[in-house]
Amino acid sequence: MNAELNAFLAGQVKHRQLLIWRVGALVAFFGAVVISMAGHGGAVSANSIHRPHIVRLAISGIIKNDVSQTVRALKQAREASDVTGLLLVVDSPGGGVTGGERLHEAVKRFAAVKPVAVSMGDMGASAAYMLSVPAQHIVALPSTLTGSIGVLFQRPDVSVGLGRLGIGMDAITSGAMKDQTDPTSALTPEGRQMLQGLVNDLFGQFVSMVAEGRHLSEEKVRSLADGRAYTGRQAIALGLVDELGDEDAARLWLRKQLKIGNASYPVVPLIPEHSRYWYQWPGKKALLKGLLGGTFSSVIDREGLDGAVAILQL
Repeated sequence: MNAELNAFLAGQVKHRQLLIWRVGALVAFFGAVVISMAGHGGAVSANSIHRPHIVRLAISGIIKNDVSQTVRALKQAREASDVTGLLLVVDSPGGGVTGGERLHEAVKRFAAVKPVAVSMGDMGASAAYMLSVPAQHIVALPSTLTGSIGVLFQRPDVSVGLGRLGIGMDAITSGAMKDQTDPTSALTPEGRQMLQGLVNDLFGQFVSMVAEGRHLSEEKVRSLADGRAYTGRQAIALGLVDELGDEDAARLWLRKQLKIGNASYPVVPLIPEHSRYWYQWPGKKALLKGLLGGTFSSVIDREGLDGAVAILQL
């Protein structure tokens, strides 16, 4: 009995030590992040060079809906007299419609006053394509997956599963449509029609953005916009991109627009304000998973992404 008790107590001590270590590591990490960011007061680090230059903005991974810092950085770069153009490097399957729309508008305002070139990597699809279309020039690799013009709204339905468990849900609503986004309520035909109307309207907005940015008719865009992705080689034939090439090709186009013969003309990263250091830090997920456990992994993947999405699902 004593041996079992001792083993139990030893296990409890180890558990507490592990918990203390995790909490301590989190406190130390966030303290280091705060200290490291204390010197970054502005949104655009590129402005510190104080001579004409192109800014480079990388958009990678799933596009979240909270893109305020990036939008602010684009605004400051647009208004900076020493920023002459924007190189947008995109490698993303898309993401939130709201985030894509806000970035689209920010890029559109930039392109109205200064040249913008896009260089697409593995993917530049859905919301990532949405934010790219205001650019004057889009460069893609032959193997880039782009296009995927469409909107997806997913609504889980757990009402049947709850019913099998003997759990019922009563909803008191102010209108018949109020609970139709609630996963504990069954989707009615009228609710499905309402949600389809939302998707159709968002899709129409997406089509209009592409038509305006790519100088195509809406009829032409709709004929291409059944949600499918295109390779870069297919996309150039359809008018969705302008050139096959890599980032160097996009840089060359910008230099030609700016009448710059010097290949060493400065191209400086555009870095939004400090919260981006955390949200776009590639080691964030691994750190949190290690400290908090794998249970949180799926939550981290979906952080900041809700509502309708424009994303290429592979």
